[in-house]
Amino acid sequence: MNKIVLITGATSGIGLACARKFAENGDKLILTGRNGQRLAEVRKELTDTGAEVLTLVFDVRNREAAIKALSELPQEWQEIDVLVNNAGLALGLEPEYEGNFDDWETMIDTNIKGLLTMTRCVVPGMVQRNRGHIINIGSVAGDAAYSGGNVYCATKAAVKVLTDGLRIDVANSNVRVTNLKPGLVETNFSNTRFHGDHERAANVYKGIKPLTGEDIADVAVYAANAPEHVQIAEVLILATHQASGSVIVRH
Repeated sequence: MNKIVLITGATSGIGLACARKFAENGDKLILTGRNGQRLAEVRKELTDTGAEVLTLVFDVRNREAAIKALSELPQEWQEIDVLVNNAGLALGLEPEYEGNFDDWETMIDTNIKGLLTMTRCVVPGMVQRNRGHIINIGSVAGDAAYSGGNVYCATKAAVKVLTDGLRIDVANSNVRVTNLKPGLVETNFSNTRFHGDHERAANVYKGIKPLTGEDIADVAVYAANAPEHVQIAEVLILATHQASGSVIVRH
């Protein structure tokens, strides 16, 4: 059965890859992002393939804007089947005692509070309908801290615990909850982390074949389409030569 899938941060990286994969699966898409022009481009790309797409322009850090956008969904788009909480980012790689306050607030507000806002807005309807699926994009960084990762790792550890807690909260219903934990994925992630330093960002992926957004999207679509009695609770997805958040063998 075709689903209504809401994906946050859908203009690039894992979010865009998920949008494309769910579109290929025949699902209807609600795509959110901060960049209205880029969202329009993605919408055109996907509608040209026959997909039904609705776009919502807001920043998940802005609770009022998120609540307003979701409360004003057209009737035919309100019964969301899958929520992909993808919007997130890392900023900086400094020691914790030298970190940037603004970077910290942006990561916490996006990776934790933004996820909570979307969950609070969407999941009550799923519980009421007794069906639905929340897929949170966590990270291997949530399993253990690595050098310079401090606050980013903490936010992804929070995603793991919040995902586990939500799964407990909805266990008496047919709503399923999944945490996908990617390792090295070559997107604009590192470019964002290093504030546009392209050379430094490229060095992150040197000597190893990293994952792609499509690799993560494959797992998301699989989890969303598993049999109803199967809940893919958590998946750690690493490149072949990555053993953990801090152990990477480069050639």
